[in-house]
Amino acid sequence: MNLRLATLALCTSSLIAACTAPKYAATEKIYKKKAKTFASIYEQTPPTDQVVAKLNDKNTAWIASTNFGIRKPNYVIIHHTAQDSLGQTIKTFHNEKVGVSSHYVIGRDGKIVQMVNDYYRAHHAGIGKWGNDKDLNSSSIGIELDNNGTTDPWTEAQITSLLKVLNYLKKTYNIPQANFIGHMDIAPTRKNDPARFPWKTLADQGFGYWYDLKLETPPADFNAAMALRVIGYDISNLEAAVKGFKRHFIQTNDRGTFSSEELKIVYAIFKKYL
Repeated sequence: MNLRLATLALCTSSLIAACTAPKYAATEKIYKKKAKTFASIYEQTPPTDQVVAKLNDKNTAWIASTNFGIRKPNYVIIHHTAQDSLGQTIKTFHNEKVGVSSHYVIGRDGKIVQMVNDYYRAHHAGIGKWGNDKDLNSSSIGIELDNNGTTDPWTEAQITSLLKVLNYLKKTYNIPQANFIGHMDIAPTRKNDPARFPWKTLADQGFGYWYDLKLETPPADFNAAMALRVIGYDISNLEAAVKGFKRHFIQTNDRGTFSSEELKIVYAIFKKYL
């Protein structure tokens, strides 16, 4: 009887497991299918959709090199979700019609959710520019922080988890300190996130820069626009670039001009990029 009962229990539990699909089984299936498609493209030798195959010319050849690698992220871009919960953001990133995603989402309680492999290109940056890079999706890791962007505080648990992720990414991919930036930096005409963010806390740990308490008066010939350009801002719309800088480093206002005191901050950050 005991053996019968044990067998029945095992069969019952197996049936329940089979009938109770994981919450995200459908989206996991889509992810795996896309990853499998990419893998099949990468392993083609020669690639069937590239020059040698497409030109169909006798004067071409495929001769494989032994020296190559996969996508290496060079930037980390931080966002706020502007949504009401971690679950809502996950749902948004599962909506193929919306078409947006991020490598990581970090909840208010510090929960870290990875949604895209670091080596894949997530859709988080959109249209923007930093330095000469106009395709930040291809060169960056995107991190979304669960925060509505208006009234939500930045919790200690969330920032602690963020620092853990940043530390891993910096060490693993050798990302320079200067390359930890915000969405407002690369797209100041469109974005203000992450709003009211504690950038100094990150800079103190080696993720991005902040200015010292003692500020110098810049020299008479100091060109603030060129300084912003050196830092990385797109100055084709100078007013927007000024606003982006102020949302990151000043946060008391985002008017499109600098006061004399604010110019001292621009000068202090500029010097860190020299």
